[in-house]
Amino acid sequence: MIKTDNIVAIASPPGLGAISLIRISGNDCINQIDNIFYGFDKIKLSDQESHKLQLGYIKDGDQIIDKVLVTVFRNPKSYTGEDLVEISCHGSVYIQEKILQTILNYNCRIADPGEFTLRSFLNGKMDLSEAEAVADLIASNTKASHKLALSQMRGGFKNDINKLREELVNFASLIELELDFSQEDVEFANLNKLNDLVSTIEIKLTDLVKSFKIGNVIKNGLPIVIIGKPNSGKSTLLNCLLNEEKAIVSSIPGTTRDFIEDQININGIKCRFIDTAGIRKTEDKIENLGIKKTYEKIKEAEIILYLIDKSVLNYKNIDNYLREIVKIKKDFEDKEIIVLINKCDITTKILDDNLVSFSAIQISAKQGLNIDKLIERISNYMSRLNIDSHNVIITNARHLDLLSKTLNEIKKIKLSIKQNISSDLLSIDLKQASYFLGELTGEISNDELLGNIFSKFCIGK
Repeated sequence: MIKTDNIVAIASPPGLGAISLIRISGNDCINQIDNIFYGFDKIKLSDQESHKLQLGYIKDGDQIIDKVLVTVFRNPKSYTGEDLVEISCHGSVYIQEKILQTILNYNCRIADPGEFTLRSFLNGKMDLSEAEAVADLIASNTKASHKLALSQMRGGFKNDINKLREELVNFASLIELELDFSQEDVEFANLNKLNDLVSTIEIKLTDLVKSFKIGNVIKNGLPIVIIGKPNSGKSTLLNCLLNEEKAIVSSIPGTTRDFIEDQININGIKCRFIDTAGIRKTEDKIENLGIKKTYEKIKEAEIILYLIDKSVLNYKNIDNYLREIVKIKKDFEDKEIIVLINKCDITTKILDDNLVSFSAIQISAKQGLNIDKLIERISNYMSRLNIDSHNVIITNARHLDLLSKTLNEIKKIKLSIKQNISSDLLSIDLKQASYFLGELTGEISNDELLGNIFSKFCIGK
């Protein structure tokens, strides 16, 4: 999969801007850019020192396209590990496209998505987990997601994983050696030490697998679903939280027939609030589809906001609400349930005393009353996640899959040692566990895997 031909892409966001960055990488890229760049210092780029800037013109023949700054990075001290040139030009869309087209005339092609980072990985500048963190860093939009992506890009759990894999490979080698000398009745691998090692690995992998829940929250946001009867004020609450008219508010029951989602930042973590269709029995097929989606969103959520319209509460129906809350708590016991009694600004009923055991919060979504208490409850939930207590947090579904597979093999190894299973079978499990760890960091990879990972990157990175 290693390619050394010249590739080019606009590395800055598309569209009009003050400046734009065009990146070129490849074994002959410096010489090729010499064909179109005329520096004021009269120094050819091929003679220029690495990591130096030069001011000059980019020309197409005799036509000046733009006045630019060009930086040369010589291999291996570049992002890709090969010769690389970056052109800073003015951000006119015409200028960007004209420079790009001119470069393409000189033994160069448009880079594939993620190809610069792929070359960086293939040239040993970073491992696969670090390369994947580059995409996460670009996509980060909160303090927490930025911090996590930066940690992963700087090595993350790479060193721990590599050390664990090295020890597994070492034990597998010793067991293979025993098999070669099986007739000599010698023991190279100490099974007690192997058992201690796999026990340590099991603890570390279990902690990493569990951390995915936190990592997913940091990376994709904390999903918070708003549910309740029609007209309980769900859309009004969403608008209040977002401080904008995101959802249509109407006194007609069943107005929201699909889910509406948007996000806000709470304590450096993205919170995704999801307004859903009101839960009720109805003959309307479209509304029923919306209610079905409501239950799907409940399953995906970490926090459920159960909204009750205080103005319709009475001694006849309050038991129905209480039973429904109990059922939701039973059906979704792994989720945080926050009961909200809405429209407390328009009624003085004291029926909500029956909801004290559920720590219900009285609010007015319309007036914004006690919304700060709701935010405080959400913040308390996030603090219970103990994000800062985890040294390493995984956010990638591919990593979770490989760690889970490795953990399964580790448990098989522990059982094999306990049951005194033959060394040849133990060796197979050890090799499989080390293989999965190798896939994690890219020590073991294939073209299909790499193509799938880097195809999700933006062009120019």
